[in-house]
Amino acid sequence: MSAFTDQLKARAKQDIKTIVLAEGEEIRTLQAAQIVKQEGYATIILLGNEDKIRQKADAEGIDIAGITVINPETSAKYRAYAEKFYELRKNKGVTMDIALETLKNTLYYGVMMVKEGDADGMVAGAVNSSANVLRPSLQILKTAPGTKLVSAFFIMVVPDCKYGENGTFLFSDCALNEDPDADAVSEIAISSAKSFETLVGAKPRIAMTSYSSYGSAKSHLVEKMQLATKLAKEKRPDLLIDGELQVDAAIVPSVAKSKAPESPLEGTANVLVFPTIDTGNIAYKLVQRLAKAEAYGPILQGIAKPVNDLSRGCSAEDIAGVVAITCVQAQMQDK
Repeated sequence: MSAFTDQLKARAKQDIKTIVLAEGEEIRTLQAAQIVKQEGYATIILLGNEDKIRQKADAEGIDIAGITVINPETSAKYRAYAEKFYELRKNKGVTMDIALETLKNTLYYGVMMVKEGDADGMVAGAVNSSANVLRPSLQILKTAPGTKLVSAFFIMVVPDCKYGENGTFLFSDCALNEDPDADAVSEIAISSAKSFETLVGAKPRIAMTSYSSYGSAKSHLVEKMQLATKLAKEKRPDLLIDGELQVDAAIVPSVAKSKAPESPLEGTANVLVFPTIDTGNIAYKLVQRLAKAEAYGPILQGIAKPVNDLSRGCSAEDIAGVVAITCVQAQMQDK
């Protein structure tokens, strides 16, 4: 694990939070729970069938002794949660019977735990799609005050890299908004700046990326990023944002001098905002696999309380890292 991860875990230990892992019957989730327990930076709750969870843990030699396991269907709060969900969604056609059936789903039960303050955050997505993780979050928690949309980012930690913030970057949006318009991209940039500062503890330097630098190409895609840059600067003149920029002009000082000599970023961007989900997703997977980078996410930003998604190709260590991120997000919300 990287110095970034170690720093997050150290911060998490300063104010221990309770994180619910909704996919408690999944082996990587159990392994992650063991890691967190051993390192002591969060209190973990596992959701699922307790007999199955303990049998799988025993069979794989995973130590989850002392970790709370809750089966939504047999839990003491099952009906109370269902009643609250019914009240939240009855205007959307949800009946009490539907609410009772819905709360058997560990994703919905976990988000309701966060809503009711019985957990500080939730992590899921090792086996569930991003849409399935996001749906209960938006239905129950909704967006944070002052936030127009929910978006998703990855923290990328690239070994032996002199670019970004000592090799650490935020890539956004890589998992949620397929083809955001210019206003949405500007909102993603603003949310990403806050997330970077919260998690990395450094000043965000935001590049609005494109296949063009300062009008070197012309198309509706380029115009979108130009307008997104303009809107972001108007909304948050205090942030260091520039674009549209090709990635090399955004992160390599020598290239910036030739391609974008007037850029205030000077080739030092640490937050990369992508035009579409496909460009962001392709970029993060290439960096993860070819540069052997640690990729943490997709981390959701803009939800009222911390709920974080995972890549279905994640490892147990990745899940444990996202737990640490979720703890720090919960700490910052408390402040």
